[in-house]
Amino acid sequence: MLGRCSMAVSKEKERELVEKLEAMTHEYDRLAKLMSDHAAMSDPQQYRKHASASAAIEKAVQKYREYQKLIRELDEAQELLNNEKEPDLVALAEEEKKYLAERIGAIVTELREMLVPRDPRDESNIVMEIRAGVGGHEASLFAGDLFRMYQRYIDSKGWRIDISNSHPGEKGGFKEIEFLVEGKGAYHALKYESGVHRVQRVPETEASGRIHTSAVTVAVLPEPQEVEVEIDRKDIKREVFRASGPGGQNVNKVSSAVRLTHIPTGIVVSCQDEQSQHKNYDKALRVLRARILDKLQQQQDEQISRERKTQIRSGDRSEKIRTYNFPQDRVTDHRIGLTLHKLDRIMDGDIQELTDALQAAERQELAAAF
Repeated sequence: MLGRCSMAVSKEKERELVEKLEAMTHEYDRLAKLMSDHAAMSDPQQYRKHASASAAIEKAVQKYREYQKLIRELDEAQELLNNEKEPDLVALAEEEKKYLAERIGAIVTELREMLVPRDPRDESNIVMEIRAGVGGHEASLFAGDLFRMYQRYIDSKGWRIDISNSHPGEKGGFKEIEFLVEGKGAYHALKYESGVHRVQRVPETEASGRIHTSAVTVAVLPEPQEVEVEIDRKDIKREVFRASGPGGQNVNKVSSAVRLTHIPTGIVVSCQDEQSQHKNYDKALRVLRARILDKLQQQQDEQISRERKTQIRSGDRSEKIRTYNFPQDRVTDHRIGLTLHKLDRIMDGDIQELTDALQAAERQELAAAF
């Protein structure tokens, strides 16, 4: 059936797609019967389980049923064309057939995107790291600007942010800052921010008005569950030292800061933003676990064929992903060629349009590969 839409897929892939949609429809109907059963309704936990599973596939099932209805209408239009001799009715049938074919093609594209497996890490909390790159003080200032941009976006989502480590720049901003973000879907929304962010603007200290170009690196790591990354405490070297920045009255008096070194991988994590050594240790351990998972994921990605990697999800942090041009009030995301002329709003945390466009581009690429 799907072949009628001139999809560039093999018959085997077409058959697999139909089989998946049919199986999904049967499962949706099965769950509906279970939820209407008195026994299921009397068990809230079981009912929620069925309702969650049903909700996860409802949109795809409804879209597939719409597709089936249009296919039947297309058959009727074709039958009319085969038997009708009246020129006016033939013209109407041809027009209807063209409309139905276009609508079916659009629905098939939507269905393919819906069936693309989601990244299981999308709902995860995240660890974000922002580091000033080339550009000296201006890079540190822009690192601070990016942190505020993300902070406002995170606040708008109702998520929680928790700074684990930071090193202020000499003239403001940050040389580097690491923080945890807790919220459902945080990784899905912010994973596209990994990469090099370039800024072009006139620094406040520039008397001649010359535009400077600086760069800041952002890393976004999904926070794993403990079962995903098991760390043998024997493999961790733990050191304590005195905090060097803001943190309360005990700064430089009590060794509350913590540095953890994972001996097998050589990964080092420091945390000093809490007054309690215990809290700093817990935060550092969460960051360490995320970095270990990221390292394992990168090693796994190297074994995956390049054809399965998309431009957006390459994870190459040396890649320049976005440019913020202040004189032209312009933000350009180089991965998808999107340019927006609303720099002030974006720096104020309004990055949803960028996020939506990147998510849509990823879905399209994955659907094409699928």
